[in-house]
Amino acid sequence: MRTLYPEIAPYRTHRLAVDALHTLHVEECGNPDGIPVIFLHGGPGAGLSPVHRRFFDPARYRIVLFDQRGTGQSTPFGELRDNTTAHLIADIEAVRALAGIERWLVFGGSWGSTLALAYAQAHPARATGVIVRGVYLGREEENRWFNEADGGARWVFPERWARYEAHIPAGERGTMIEAYWRRMDDPDAAIAMAAAQAWLGWEDGAATLLHEPDATSDEDPARVLAKARIEAHYFRHNAFLAHGQLLRDIDRIRHLPGVIVQGRYDIICPPRSAWDLAQAWPEARLEMVLAGHGATEPAITDALIRATDAFADR
Repeated sequence: MRTLYPEIAPYRTHRLAVDALHTLHVEECGNPDGIPVIFLHGGPGAGLSPVHRRFFDPARYRIVLFDQRGTGQSTPFGELRDNTTAHLIADIEAVRALAGIERWLVFGGSWGSTLALAYAQAHPARATGVIVRGVYLGREEENRWFNEADGGARWVFPERWARYEAHIPAGERGTMIEAYWRRMDDPDAAIAMAAAQAWLGWEDGAATLLHEPDATSDEDPARVLAKARIEAHYFRHNAFLAHGQLLRDIDRIRHLPGVIVQGRYDIICPPRSAWDLAQAWPEARLEMVLAGHGATEPAITDALIRATDAFADR
């Protein structure tokens, strides 16, 4: 099985002011004369990690990455104002212009898959291909599957769901996303932080095929709160997309080479979404692998690197 490429450091970083409020952190890695690719991170709100640079052959790719609005080293950190899918699509175009790139491969996983599809459909002339992993189409039924009491994920991880549900009084459990949002938006920092930790505790415990059900996170509390708030902000608005938009507009990118990598046992972004995407986009190659949601699970890493290598070979 293929494994991640060796660790690399950026050869160039940028601070890109995209409006009067938001400034993005942008990195360029690999070969400055290589095949351009834009990496779109998940969450929404997760920010970049050094491991994200390692899905591409650094000798053959010019790898561009950025922290989306409110995440990572972009500022203001945790900001929700002017933070929608449309804003992020415009930001990707601003990053492309900054880098002086005409067209590039679009690569994203989880929430990054949503953004990759939305961007490529908005700007098909700027994409040379699309690789997505752990597909999330921004539909209400996907949000309900994982975060609401009538979804299916609670039946898979009942011990985790019990803790997630217990944080919300019984009378509010009919709309868990909104109930969590009210608490994460509370001016009392202790209330907001407790809700954010419970929210991400549920998510983190379902992220991989093999996991420790009682594991706890040592992530910086400020980042926990920012990520949870940005996620809830996007989920309660169904990713700021019209229902079924990414399937409706798939004809805009059907001419592009596409690869869809999906963990067969992904509980956060269930395989039905990848299947629906593949049915609407039969020209793309769907690869279901023995894994959960995480990009660094061996089977998913193997499939993604085979995909990026194959694209470079072409």
